[in-house]
Amino acid sequence: MTSKTYHHGNLKEALISAGLEILSEKGMEGLSLRNVAKRVGVSHTAPYNHFSNKQALLAAISTAGHEQLHQTVLDTFEKFKHSSTDIIAEIAWSYLQFALDDPGRFKLMFSGALEEERDHPEYLETSLKNIALLEEIIAFCQNKGQLEEGKVETIAIRLWSSVHGFAHLALEDQFPKEYIQDQSLKELLKIAIS
Repeated sequence: MTSKTYHHGNLKEALISAGLEILSEKGMEGLSLRNVAKRVGVSHTAPYNHFSNKQALLAAISTAGHEQLHQTVLDTFEKFKHSSTDIIAEIAWSYLQFALDDPGRFKLMFSGALEEERDHPEYLETSLKNIALLEEIIAFCQNKGQLEEGKVETIAIRLWSSVHGFAHLALEDQFPKEYIQDQSLKELLKIAIS
């Protein structure tokens, strides 16, 4: 029996949105197909028309997250690539803001909760698109003299590890107070990646 709260529109998108809400409020422990169905107001079997199991739902949520991250980073790159002398710092800041805006989604995207990534080609395609964008940004910055010469892949690993680790420490409030009392988070991030 379906609830009266869901009337029209794209059920798959509504289920993904509900999954994101549940992640934000309750974390991975609260996320299930049944809870997502309840949040949307449909029968507990309705999600199975779009997702074969919880892993398929996790893949869809992660894919949507990677799409949003890609757009965020691309927008920042386009905005600053001809005007900023420190594109990497701006990109890093947009990545951190993305993480801080929705920690549940961010943590899921990089958690390993999606057990068989190869079973979800749309997820793989989207996450690889983010890696390709990072490599494009690095090559662009190298050509402008804003990054050192070297293998793009090596620089990508260094930068991503630094920014991603910084994001996780910020999300978990792990920076000692004396580290951040005299500087903004943006200033600290810039130091971390330089």
